[in-house]
Amino acid sequence: MKRYLYLLNRTCLLLIVAPALLLSSCSKRVLDEVPLDFLAPENAYNTLPGIKQGIAGLYTSVRQNWYYGVNDHATQLYGMGTDLAYYGEDPGSARFLTDYSTFINPSNSYIADFWNVNFQMIQRVNSLIKGINEADAGIWADESQKNAYLGEARFFRAFAYRLLVSYYGDVPLVDDVITTAKTDFVRTPKAEIYKFMEDDLAFAAGSLPVQGKEEATGRITQGAAWSILSEVYLSDGQYQLAVDAASKVIDGYHYSLMKNRFGTKLGHDIFGSGDPYYDLFGYGNQNLTENNEAIWVIQVEPLIVGGLYNQGERVFGPAYFRMGNTPDGFPAFRGELVDGNYTGYSDTLGRPVGWMRPTNYLAYDIWKGDWNKDMRNAEHNIKRNFYFDSPGSIYDKKKIDFSLYPAGSRNALNDTCQYIYPYFIKAADPLHHLTNAIESGGGDNHKDIYAIRLSETLLLRAEAYVRLENPGAAADDINEIRNRAKATPVKPAEVNLDYILDERARELYCEEWRPLTLRRMGKLVERVKKYNNNPMFPGANIQDFNILYPIPQNQIDLNIGAVMEQNNGY
Repeated sequence: MKRYLYLLNRTCLLLIVAPALLLSSCSKRVLDEVPLDFLAPENAYNTLPGIKQGIAGLYTSVRQNWYYGVNDHATQLYGMGTDLAYYGEDPGSARFLTDYSTFINPSNSYIADFWNVNFQMIQRVNSLIKGINEADAGIWADESQKNAYLGEARFFRAFAYRLLVSYYGDVPLVDDVITTAKTDFVRTPKAEIYKFMEDDLAFAAGSLPVQGKEEATGRITQGAAWSILSEVYLSDGQYQLAVDAASKVIDGYHYSLMKNRFGTKLGHDIFGSGDPYYDLFGYGNQNLTENNEAIWVIQVEPLIVGGLYNQGERVFGPAYFRMGNTPDGFPAFRGELVDGNYTGYSDTLGRPVGWMRPTNYLAYDIWKGDWNKDMRNAEHNIKRNFYFDSPGSIYDKKKIDFSLYPAGSRNALNDTCQYIYPYFIKAADPLHHLTNAIESGGGDNHKDIYAIRLSETLLLRAEAYVRLENPGAAADDINEIRNRAKATPVKPAEVNLDYILDERARELYCEEWRPLTLRRMGKLVERVKKYNNNPMFPGANIQDFNILYPIPQNQIDLNIGAVMEQNNGY
């Protein structure tokens, strides 16, 4: 049964499955049979337990594919190869959008996989919707329960199309279950897909429970649907509707920015200081009922099958423990004593690998006006000073400074791109690394992850106000966030799309899906060229046509019944 469920979850467009399936055939009689003693698409979702299992599977897919999971997708979504970050571990490699001219091509397996996982989700959602609509009416307590499940499913269909349209532009619109071989897909104009997404999200927003009434922690509620709908309206150029949708979240529920200290670690600040922004990202604080800022939180459960883990620390932090020796020849980091041996890394900072090295724009430039004032730039939120942990060395406990080493004795590229750079502590989980023997030393933790916070919804509304030429209202929303951070308020005359991008970087790095934001604003190419300071590939060799990914070549080749046009430039 488990294997069949796996196969069911992999059911998707013919464009996604193996070409060998084209050669299989069976009689109509066999096709029409409804299985009774095993799970199949015809009977998997005709009971309430089956529907619940299907919904749970959508959350697992989202968590695994997009939120610090077990593949490269999240790394790209969180800003690798944009104005925010480049590949610090190996800035000269072809991985992780270091060089758009080599990485972005129709035959790249990553490009195909990004397409596949989204269409797989769409097929699964369509199967769920069909099952919910065709299930016996007696399984439902009332119509609102049925609609809540439909709304949840339709939310995730829009979620997948949101990614597809941003990355590929026009894509096939699939609104029903595909049960037979199909090789004649055509690309639907994205304007039609936006309308399709808007209908799905509007239905979800009107059918889902309010926060606090959901079946389980981490399930989608009305606020999440309205917030994503606001973003989709922005992408679709419907700016007043974007304001209206965001306002539903900001003004219509109990959400508010956290302006006072809170959480499970009060009185135990690991770095000796803290603030409400720091508390937002403390272990166990994301789901607290007192946390009124959280709109949707991805659940990460330790030591259970399917609970997965949080690789944010591994992705965002510098690989400080790899830097070798002190200037006088002792190991630079002794680390923690575990089972009679020293680990070489700190239980406070964990074991990152230096994938996402912040650009100078993110690490330094955007903080200059309020360097010592904006709490988000405090040392406990962005660690900029690192110290030797090397008993026996004269440098023990002294600040790391590469000028202390003999000239020419260090690799400057590794030192500044991989080993030591500003570390956004919100991605870390201090003192929760060695408690899990299974993942100890792997750079993983089990901290829950924000998918949506109220601050992002405020910035969506501010963006819509800028588009509506209402900078005063935009400044008001931005200043809600800046006032919490103790930063200097912005004046209406200073507000434009670039300023909003700066504020999103200050507030949402490690949370925001930056490529979607930049594409929505039409600024991806401009800002990568301007701010991506990878020393090996300045500007990442991005070209104007890289605003979109290419359609995967295997999708074009398999679609023999119709022309699947390629995006310009590929």
